[in-house]
Amino acid sequence: MTQQEWIERDFYADLGVPSTASAEDIKRAYRKLARQLHPDANPHDQAAGERFKAVSEAHAVLSDPATRAEYDRTRQLYRSGAFRRAGTRSGTHAGTGTAGGMGGFDLSDLFGGGGSAFTFGEAGFGDLFGDLFRRSGTHTTTSRPRRGSDVEAQTRLPFRQAVTGVVLPLQVSGPTVCTSCHGSGARPGTQPRRCPACGGAGTLTHNQGDFGFSESCDDCRGTGVIVDSPCTDCQGTGVGHRTRTINVRIPPGVTDGQRIRLPAHGEPGLRGAPSGDLYVTVEVDPDPVFDRDGDDLTVTVPVGFAELALGTTISVPTLDGRVSVKIPAGTPSGRTFRLQGRGVPHRGRPPGDLRVTVQVAVPAGLDQRAIDALRAYEKAEKTTGFDPRGSWRDHR
Repeated sequence: MTQQEWIERDFYADLGVPSTASAEDIKRAYRKLARQLHPDANPHDQAAGERFKAVSEAHAVLSDPATRAEYDRTRQLYRSGAFRRAGTRSGTHAGTGTAGGMGGFDLSDLFGGGGSAFTFGEAGFGDLFGDLFRRSGTHTTTSRPRRGSDVEAQTRLPFRQAVTGVVLPLQVSGPTVCTSCHGSGARPGTQPRRCPACGGAGTLTHNQGDFGFSESCDDCRGTGVIVDSPCTDCQGTGVGHRTRTINVRIPPGVTDGQRIRLPAHGEPGLRGAPSGDLYVTVEVDPDPVFDRDGDDLTVTVPVGFAELALGTTISVPTLDGRVSVKIPAGTPSGRTFRLQGRGVPHRGRPPGDLRVTVQVAVPAGLDQRAIDALRAYEKAEKTTGFDPRGSWRDHR
């Protein structure tokens, strides 16, 4: 993809959402499309595979607030005419555009020499567009291998594994480095040679006034090398296709919908270029006992009325087994006790707490002896002056 195509790319259209879509709308649209277009669900559909890549790239840009803001800003500049065509480069290759007549607009404010907050994968915004605008005094360029695409995958975890962390094998089907040529694209026993058209730079630069526009070299397709004897297994791409198993380390405390990045585990780049990243979205199943509130775990323990009135010691479940909690006499139903350090563990910071809420459980049926005992208690209670609704009886 050329730099001009990157500027013109509409990531919102790729996800089928408007430019005003909320972060939750973008996330929801991506999840729906990813499930529909995933290569595992469409093993022989090349169009679905290409669409899946486009959707993944769009989500990578729009899911990060800083990245999205920079992307929106660039699109606005492009539509306003900040990027204008200015002729073609002399020679056999046609230039696709250059910048000029900015009307006082300082390009360094946008690109900052590569220091922008916009990031996509391992490349920064300045890296992505850094070759687009160059001072005419700078004629040297360096080869930039085409990094492989990022890959999206999903996994589902039980609640307790997500809280405590786990290492699990994940099968990923897709492109990988060719095992015959080891990614070079050349037939075993041969080597690629430097592209004579671009001198191995992978780009050709057309200077126009104070600025220059770089475009990918057509002869080597931006790789900087020519393969005279392509590998027969990968047809010179350096990329094969297989199903591989990756051991993914899920850190403690992962939340539902969280994405985990595994650098260099995505699609391999062409002819030995760096691989993309693998992003694993974790879906967490609910737990029958625990709920989660940030780093804290919560649990509701049913108790009897007599236990709260007279006081008792109850056994409470935790992630590490059961512990005893003392309930003082006269504890009201709904009171919460906090057990420090018994919540969600984390690396580099203290774990959360376990919040235990006691709730009176009312029996569905009583025998006559229990009924008589409760009637006697009711009469005795009235003699003490206790009124459970006395504090709000006068409120209308």
